[in-house]
Amino acid sequence: MSTADAASPALAPDWDAPAGEGLALAQFAAGCFWSVARTEVGYSQGHRHAPTYRDVCGNGTGHAEVVRVHYDPKACPYDVLLDVFWAKHNPTTLNRQGNDVGTQYRSGIYYYTAEQETLARESLAAKQKEWQDAIVTEVLPARRFYPAEEYHQQYLEKGGQSAKKGCSDPIRCYG
Repeated sequence: MSTADAASPALAPDWDAPAGEGLALAQFAAGCFWSVARTEVGYSQGHRHAPTYRDVCGNGTGHAEVVRVHYDPKACPYDVLLDVFWAKHNPTTLNRQGNDVGTQYRSGIYYYTAEQETLARESLAAKQKEWQDAIVTEVLPARRFYPAEEYHQQYLEKGGQSAKKGCSDPIRCYG
């Protein structure tokens, strides 16, 4: 990484992001944007400041398509989010989920705290025992999050998929 990259706003963590009183932040990449109520989808882990979907799909920014979750750790512990993350995608396919192919579709857990890092690494180790193939999920500190364009927000709901609590419909990706 060059000195210019290290000073880039794209590489700075977004610790100052307003999660809300009593809430925490988490970022996950599971191949494509998730459709989960009251979250933000966007781009993270890359080197370009304020990327667009076109930029990210052009394979030059290093970003992953992620969901940033604002959650109440008292009501929904981080390990529950990790369980959902593992259940919603195949963590053994490198830079691919279904028909979506490219580095932006990689699997990743991007932590904000040391506790999140520990839980993520423990979770990965436990899940690896369940999979025959090697898990390729990256576990890295969260970098700056850039919200995706408005038409991506709650995209699957806009297309008729339910995001209601308790819905067990599989996530339908697009790309």
